[in-house]
Amino acid sequence: MILLISDLHLEEERPDITRSFLDLLHNRARGAQALYILGDFFEAWIGDDGMTPFQRSICEALRELSDSGTPIFIMHGNRDFLLGKAFCKAAGATLLKDPSVVQLAGEPVLLMHGDSLCTRDLGYMKLRRILRNPIVLFIMRHLPLRTRHRLARKLRSESRAQTRMKANDIVDVTPEEVPRVMQQFGVRTLVHGHTHRPAIHKLQIGDQAAKRIVLGDWDKQGWALQADEQGFQLAAFDFVNPQLALPGA
Repeated sequence: MILLISDLHLEEERPDITRSFLDLLHNRARGAQALYILGDFFEAWIGDDGMTPFQRSICEALRELSDSGTPIFIMHGNRDFLLGKAFCKAAGATLLKDPSVVQLAGEPVLLMHGDSLCTRDLGYMKLRRILRNPIVLFIMRHLPLRTRHRLARKLRSESRAQTRMKANDIVDVTPEEVPRVMQQFGVRTLVHGHTHRPAIHKLQIGDQAAKRIVLGDWDKQGWALQADEQGFQLAAFDFVNPQLALPGA
């Protein structure tokens, strides 16, 4: 059994999400063949050298799961694209390229965060190209921490304001882009997050049946995709009882 999750947007201000994620690590993910986290794991990430005590505690929890024998794979999202190899090494995780093809449920599956599929959002796509440029990434990682904090707050504020103003179809994936990318990588199943619109979409690519599985964001409930010999099961689950102590506390 393999688990895939995305868009937790972990931050200290949401202990309900943190508690439920740690519960997943200590229970459902323990003994899994692998755990994939497909981006926007943290609400913001200014660099591995700027880890807060909260983020370090998450890193340690991941390491505990990794040490128990469950491989962990983490993909960048649009909120945490500065997350680097130092964090992954400390967490016992592997940084997964976006996009990547992996074997799940007996077939090759394309994994993506999903933001690169939203090609109709021209403003965001332009900003994404700038921020993911290796030179820009190098400069950002070497800015003073205080400057990176200010920049992260500015980007988050602008992103929220612009998202509220954009039409729903603009911030969703471009329908024509999905089959194009799937054909490019030769797969019949695509799994991604980012859009916060969990669903399993049936597609037709050429003469073959295909599907696009969209992971849900963790806000009012958690979401996980389970891949096993039975296929793919996407399901929501309630957050753990807030009266319970955090696992490991």
